[in-house]
Amino acid sequence: MTIDKTLLAPDLEICRILNGMWQVAGSHGQIEHSLAISDMNNYVKSGFTTWDLADIYGPAESLIGEFSKQNDTPFEAFTKFVPNPGPMSNSIVTHYIEQSLQKMNADCIDLLQFHWWDYNDASYLDALDHLSKLQLENKIKYLGVTNFDTERVKIMIEQGHKIISNQVQYSILDSRPERVMTPYFVKNNIKILCYGVLLGGFFSEKYLGADEPPRGNLDTASLQKYKNMIDAWGGWELFQELLVILDEIAKKHNCSIANVATRFILDKPQVAGVIIGARLGITNHRDDNTRVFDVSLDSNDLILISSVTEKANDLYGRIGDCGSEYRRD
Repeated sequence: MTIDKTLLAPDLEICRILNGMWQVAGSHGQIEHSLAISDMNNYVKSGFTTWDLADIYGPAESLIGEFSKQNDTPFEAFTKFVPNPGPMSNSIVTHYIEQSLQKMNADCIDLLQFHWWDYNDASYLDALDHLSKLQLENKIKYLGVTNFDTERVKIMIEQGHKIISNQVQYSILDSRPERVMTPYFVKNNIKILCYGVLLGGFFSEKYLGADEPPRGNLDTASLQKYKNMIDAWGGWELFQELLVILDEIAKKHNCSIANVATRFILDKPQVAGVIIGARLGITNHRDDNTRVFDVSLDSNDLILISSVTEKANDLYGRIGDCGSEYRRD
């Protein structure tokens, strides 16, 4: 089985399914260190060589650092810089990037994805200036952003910053990137890295025909987060209609509902890859994820999906552009 790769940049090839490490931060079950490292080795050997982590994802950077000391197979590791709003001096930014490099046991970060909580504080532009200097010093290979809206990315580009990607929420439910972001990104050659594609696990046979789960039964941060998204989108009853359609399509293609949801987003313009959480040492879906690359959705499949999604609420109108759900007023 071939694992699809793509060029995120001319000399940065990635797996189109990235291993998400938010799941090691503690809100998805406790991670046992040695089991996690062993599982990471299994991911890379299976062809899933690209890791998405962050400075705020608990031990994620340290796990990558230890894994790099034990592993000879090439892999790609992207991290995030998620500072609290406030003055962004060169020394502050450099300190945090050096800290990430040390934890990751790396001389250079393949892709540094920058996130900023408060647009009212324009210090994010100062931070980008300093990150660009670190890029010139070969401590960062490429710069991307996380959960920035199109308006702010335009400002960055107009000020001369080279941004190669934006990591945003994108799924069959949440099509907000298509409204204004994708057209701008096409013109400016910026790629999209997508999370939330599987709604934290709601896009699965487990929830097909299931009663609406009580809040107390949602035992991971992902399930709690994406249940809110389902509610905003149209509610549990409409979501069940969608699962029935996805199950029909999955059976037609001899794959899983998760495969259909993943393939749907991988086929979207400017999407370089999707991030699927890795609960290292607890559960894995590598074999199922591999089947995504053999799935080819046809026009009838897309018509069936849209027959349900067109009944849903307009999330762009309710929430705003990508990342607006994280912004402080």
